[in-house]
This record gives sequence, structure tokens and C-alpha cells, in this order.
Amino acid sequence: MTRALPRSLAPSPSPSSSLPYALIATDLDGTLLRAGDTVSPRSYAALARARAAGARHIVVTGRPVPQVRHVLDGLGYTGLAVCGQGAQVYDAAGGRLLHSVRMDRELAEVALGKIEAEIGEVYAAVNGEALDTAMLIGPGYRMPHPHLATVRVDRRAELWSAPINKVLLQHPELDDDELTRIARGVVGHLVNVTMAGEHTVELQPPGVSKASGLALAAAELGLSGAATIAFGDMPNDVPMFAWAAHGVAMANAHAELVAVADEVTLSCEDDGIAVVLERLYP
Repeated sequence: MTRALPRSLAPSPSPSSSLPYALIATDLDGTLLRAGDTVSPRSYAALARARAAGARHIVVTGRPVPQVRHVLDGLGYTGLAVCGQGAQVYDAAGGRLLHSVRMDRELAEVALGKIEAEIGEVYAAVNGEALDTAMLIGPGYRMPHPHLATVRVDRRAELWSAPINKVLLQHPELDDDELTRIARGVVGHLVNVTMAGEHTVELQPPGVSKASGLALAAAELGLSGAATIAFGDMPNDVPMFAWAAHGVAMANAHAELVAVADEVTLSCEDDGIAVVLERLYP
């Protein structure tokens, strides 16, 4: 069971210039969250200590707002959250979107067609752009997080029934790394292709990434990448690490992220974020 974060974890008016990092950006799945969408007491305490010192905390997740809002509410989180792989900047306190990038549905359909022409049938799902839209799952798609709200459709054409911000892909035979590599080679000039987790290869609008969304959210707080430490575990965190001054990969991180990280900490189950924050904000 999660517990509410202290209200002091809400963004403060003026971070101190003497802080090691004025902004802490954390991925959720595989990074801050442990099994069951929970955050450990030690991580709560470490984030509270950093906030008491004047640092800001921004959640940066591949999940769209409808799939993360229950987590933020359970944590008592009242700051900004970058969602949908960078397509959305969400004001948790106000319950509203500050920024949203829509994916062209015709372009998404064309990209899928080109990928399938190369490797055969893929299974697809989409995240809707609206705050109250459930994830639509096409035939064959296996949901990595079965506890999240989804709607299964019978035909792929139904995936394009409402505005979307990204497409999720799976292949019946290829693993995630191979699917990502092939998709980038085929449609990387049309869309952004990233791997966000197990069985989660995604197509996004060109130029959209965790880095682009985090840059917008940080600007709202008057902060920049030079003042940011970022934590992550998957290749979709690579752009965020490139934008931030310091990137910390979890011990459970994908090798592609570890290769560009400035530091590797313990796993999410072993409070890897807390270990680093306790050192920086004693």
C-alpha cells in the first residue's frame, strides 16, 4: 500500500543555488516504483529530504495521464508530471494538461503498414490524448500492465477512432530490441521509435521524447538541464539523460541506458534512487 507524500514534496517557490541539483527527474516503472506501483518508505524519506533542501521533483513517465493519475493521487503528488513519453505535461495539483502533442493518425497507420511490409503482422495499441481516455488494444496485443484500464477493440481501424499521442507495438516472434531496431530502420525518418519496457515498443510524433517534455516542465519551474539529475531504467530514458546534467541508471536498467549513464545505482526494489539522494542531500 502506498502512503501520501508530505505536502512539502510539492514544488517550492525558489530552489537554492547551492543545491547539487535543483531538479530531480524520476521515471516511474522500474525506477521509482517497485512491484505493485508502490514507493518504499526510504524513497519517500529521501525525496522529502531533497525537497526540504529546496530541490524540485518531476515524475517523467512513458505512461499517459490516465494510466498514471491514480499513482500520483496515491502518492499525494502535487507537482508537474511529464507523461505519455514526453507528449504530455500534466499539472497534478490542478488536474489539467499544460501541454499535449497529438500524433497524426494517418501517419501512425502508414508507419504500421511500412513496418508490417518488412516483418509481417504486428500487434498494436494506442494511448488516447484526452485525460479520461482508456488505452485501446488491438487484436493480439498483450498488456504489460494488466491492472491498468484498457478497452479491447476487434479491428485495427477502431484504434484511430479518437485523437492519440502514441502507438505501442508487439511482434509475435521478434524480441523488443530487434523490433525496435527494425522499426527505426523502416520508419525512423517518419516517427520517433523507442523501447519503454518489456513488450513496449512505441511510435511517437517526430521530436517528442522524455527530454522534450521534461524541458518544457522544467522551464515552467525556471530550471534547466544543467541543474537536473535524472533517474531511469530503459532506452526511452536515453534522451532524458542526454538533456540532464547527470544520469543515473538503475541496476535493473537496460544495457543501452547503462552505456550512456553517468552512474549506476541499486535496483528499484533496493531503493536505488534513495541511495543516491541520501548522498547528495544528507
